[in-house]
Formats: sequence, structure tokens, C-alpha cells
Amino acid sequence: MKKLLYLLLLVCVSLAACERKESRVQHGVAAPSEQKPAPDVQLTALNGTSLKLSDLKGKVVMLNFWATWCPPCRQEIPSMMKLNSAMVGKPFQMLAVSIDEGGKPAIEEFFRKSGLMLPTYLDSNSTAGKAYGITGVPETFIIDKKGILVKKVIGPMSWDSPEVSVYLEELFK
Repeated sequence: MKKLLYLLLLVCVSLAACERKESRVQHGVAAPSEQKPAPDVQLTALNGTSLKLSDLKGKVVMLNFWATWCPPCRQEIPSMMKLNSAMVGKPFQMLAVSIDEGGKPAIEEFFRKSGLMLPTYLDSNSTAGKAYGITGVPETFIIDKKGILVKKVIGPMSWDSPEVSVYLEELFK
């Protein structure tokens, strides 16, 4: 019984950390709304290359904010990997944006130990997270080919589900 209570407490603490609530308006900037242009942020990949979100117009973008210390984030990574593989050759770009304060070393160690891998970008200073008004992790934003934010998903999701594929295929048209 003690072990069960300890496990439940641990899960609750982990979820609370991942789903921390902050104001929807951060530093005077309102969180973006669906059906409005997505904020144009600049990100740096793990390999050091820079990417501006506006450079991806013409592609459907999945912008996912996550952290190595977040259990729900780690839970959804395998389905994100499957989705990314299924989208090869299509006008799709996955951007997994890490908010880890440990930056590149923490992320690379996580991937090395877990055997997982995503197209990861860094947001150690929270610039992109603030622009998108994230309230916790994981949070995912789907941006259409014109640069319009069409969907915001709070929390983990099975990204390799048939429903997601159908939804994305509609956005490719």
C-alpha cells in the first residue's frame, strides 16, 4: 500500500511539473490564437543550424514544446517518431522544441540513453515558448502551409493515430 501511495504521489508531482500553469499573457504578449498567423520564431537545431519558422511556408509544421524531465513528453515521443517517418516526402516539418535548461548536453544525453530521436531545436531562454504562450509541456501547435496556426494541443497525444494522419493529409491540400 505504501508503494502504491508513493507511486501515485510521484506521478502527481511529475504531472504537476509538466502541466504548470502560467498566465496566458506573458511579458505583455498575448498567446496566439487558432486561425491567426503563427508567431515567427527563430530556432537553433542541436547541430547548430538556425531555422526561422517563416522559412517553412508551403509545409505543414508540427511545433511541439517538450522537456526531457517531463514523463508525458517522453510518453509521446515514440508516436512522434512514427509520425515523422510516415510523413517523409510530404510537405511536413516536425519541430520538437526543447525547453530544457540544460540545453544541448541534456538533450543529447537523453537521446543517447533512451535510444529515441526527434528533429530537436533549443529554446533554453524560452523565447519561442513565450511567443507561443505555452502553459506547460507538452504543448503542440499545428501550422498550415500558409503559416496559420490551425490547432493547439495541450498534453500528450498519440501522434501516429489514423485520425492525425487524415487531419494532416487535409492540410496538405
